[in-house]
Amino acid sequence: MTVAELRTLGVTSLAPETGGVAFSATDDLLAAANVQLRTASRIIVRAAEFQAKAFHELERLSRAVRWNQYVAPGRAVKLRVTCKKSRLYHSDAVAERVGAAILRAVPGSRVVTGATDDDEEAVVEGRAERAPDDGALLIIVRLSHDVCTISVDSSGEPLHKRGYRLATAKAPIRETLAAGMLLALEWDGSTPLLDPMCGAGTIAIEAAMLARRIAPGVNRKFAFETWPSVPPKVGETARRAARAAELPRAAVRILASDRDAGAIVAASANAARAGVAADIEFRECALSAIEVPAAPGLLLTNPPYGDRIGDRTQVRNLYAQLGKVARVQGGGWALAFLSADHAFDMQLRLPLTEVSRFRNGGIPVRLLRAQVPLPKR
Repeated sequence: MTVAELRTLGVTSLAPETGGVAFSATDDLLAAANVQLRTASRIIVRAAEFQAKAFHELERLSRAVRWNQYVAPGRAVKLRVTCKKSRLYHSDAVAERVGAAILRAVPGSRVVTGATDDDEEAVVEGRAERAPDDGALLIIVRLSHDVCTISVDSSGEPLHKRGYRLATAKAPIRETLAAGMLLALEWDGSTPLLDPMCGAGTIAIEAAMLARRIAPGVNRKFAFETWPSVPPKVGETARRAARAAELPRAAVRILASDRDAGAIVAASANAARAGVAADIEFRECALSAIEVPAAPGLLLTNPPYGDRIGDRTQVRNLYAQLGKVARVQGGGWALAFLSADHAFDMQLRLPLTEVSRFRNGGIPVRLLRAQVPLPKR
């Protein structure tokens, strides 16, 4: 999905990699990507790549990196180092050499030890990276087969942190995943959408933002805005352009319900912070009591799986109820959901097609879709 999004931004040279996609970008495009990409977790910029089989090579070539393009005087940086199948295998020793190169190049800078274990993923260079939680600029150093790659995080806070989800319900789906599901299903805001197990409201909110063309990063700042090499107004220019493309309201009904009253309170508050409260109809009700509109649309939800399963009988009945509601009320609708268990899928009694598969929280999941047949006359 990120590849398709980048193409809409005018990127023509793309190189998909495991866990991400590599592309070339000007400052303006880097800013636009951070502001507008809905499915990316983080954008990192490759600062250098060289062979280093000994520490004297690492020291010399690390000093040649143009650190003052990324690190301002007085800025704190945090190093994350991984070493794989290389002569230099001690990550702390590698971090010490690279950190010394930064301190030498940028007077007054500070190297903070120990990057955090926040499970955020990089989107450009193909492997999962962790996010700093203290405002320090993240520098990613990878040694693989004696090749050292140094990258600089341009995003800061992970891109799924839009800023609206302060209130949460049980096991909320990540914003980037919700947006990715919508894009994978080719939902563009021209047909109604219903989430009957909405939790914190993430799917409905991401749908409303997509329908109104609200860029996910329009209300936040990014790490690249602190880089000395980036003109001061680049970030704000990208945000201003994104705001100019927004629509005043969603053109279709977006409905979200949950049997948990606390979840509806949380979802409503999140929608208000996202600026889409008027675009979503929230309702507290059980799955069996939902009302599917007559006009065909997309019924998209995230039912329990993994650690959320609990009593398998109850979950099996929940899937069966979802299928029943779709078959009885949703003729002509598309039904889609995330699944990690074929046994539960069968309870829907609908022909299912796999749209995509990936891992969510370490659990292998599939995005499944069914076209609900119209009732026989």
